[in-house]
Amino acid sequence: MARIDVVMPQMGESIAEGTLSRWLKKVGEPVKRDEPMFEISTDKVDAEIPAPNAGVLAEILVKEGETVAVQTVVARIETDASAAQAAPPPSAPVPAAAPAASAPAPAASRTGASGPTPAPVSAAPAPSTARAQADGSPNGGETAEERLRRKSTPLVRKMAAEHNLDITTIPGSGRAGRVTRDDVLSYLGSDTATERRPVTPATASPIAPAARTAGAGAPAVPTPTGVEPWPGDRVEPWSRIRKLTAEHMVMSRRVSAHVNSFFEIDYTGIARIRERKKREYADRGVNLTYLAFIAKAIADNLRKHPVVNAAVAGDATIFRRDINLGIAVALDWGLIVPVIRHADELSLLGLARAIGDLADRARTKKLSPDEVQKGTFTITNPGVFGSFAGTPIINQPQVAILAVGTIEKRPAIITVDGTDSIGVRTKGMLNMAYDHRIVDGS
Repeated sequence: MARIDVVMPQMGESIAEGTLSRWLKKVGEPVKRDEPMFEISTDKVDAEIPAPNAGVLAEILVKEGETVAVQTVVARIETDASAAQAAPPPSAPVPAAAPAASAPAPAASRTGASGPTPAPVSAAPAPSTARAQADGSPNGGETAEERLRRKSTPLVRKMAAEHNLDITTIPGSGRAGRVTRDDVLSYLGSDTATERRPVTPATASPIAPAARTAGAGAPAVPTPTGVEPWPGDRVEPWSRIRKLTAEHMVMSRRVSAHVNSFFEIDYTGIARIRERKKREYADRGVNLTYLAFIAKAIADNLRKHPVVNAAVAGDATIFRRDINLGIAVALDWGLIVPVIRHADELSLLGLARAIGDLADRARTKKLSPDEVQKGTFTITNPGVFGSFAGTPIINQPQVAILAVGTIEKRPAIITVDGTDSIGVRTKGMLNMAYDHRIVDGS
């Protein structure tokens, strides 16, 4: 018999830790290779982690709700010696037994990415990591722990920028003193933060004081004080994804000047094409929806209107080169926005397939964090629930989002050869919310 380590996987370039949210197996239960063992939550996505080998779950080393660094051993599977030779889980960048300190930092995968990611760090880093780099690079003289602390996570960096904080001044409780989301919230609620942080429009807003009183572990959103449950009420603590969504939405409302423009669209021609092509697409395993046509129209036209495929950085506008469409997916436990990279390079069939695939994997917790990052424009579809129209909140740091209303047959005035008549047309509302700081109504 042998025991195989099960580790917290590296779920994305910028992800250095994860929260083990739920065990799907108990000690003593058999597990199959690639069968989901536990669920994790990161700053970006919830995911199910499969077993690296078949066997019996012998030990659980990390409890539900604990946050640990990547490559931390969370459990052990007891298996026979031959099974021990099986490969490590595909989501882990190095085998559990490999010395993490010696792993090189991977380079960014695409031009324009944020840069190299720090290598995983062991408890005792090699002496070479503490020495200054001979080439005089910006990281010269930093230890691996220092690089990990400075890197932080996108969520923490965003919160720090929003409140005008210097991450290096915040006491960190994470690995190698890494500053976590809860550390930032704790710091915001402290007297030290009030004394040191200069008063700026962002921190002087009426929302900020309410957020600061929330304390560590609570969402940084304004809530009424003194709210108590009444007899018979059910109190349900927010999940991690609900907390992150709440923070993101309140922040977006505070940051962007939201304006909405509504358009009624006649989909009658699209309905005819869809009826003709639906079976052909189904034979290829693709559901041809109205959303695929809308996504195709958006992807093909964003380059003609670069101001809505952009982001705001201080008092400058970043015009994105890539067109990456985010498609909002409603889940039983929250909302997530997987991203179709380079959507303008896909055909209608390719977009329809990508939309279906991402939605399916979002609902089964099979997305990786990289698949919900770097969107440049978002489409949300409240119409699928019967909503006539919607007024969505911009998905930061983007500057525009399109809401699709329900598509149905409606009476309409039809003009033929100068004669008006009433007929039946397939229609629906589209509403684009945009950031009026850089996008004008025209």
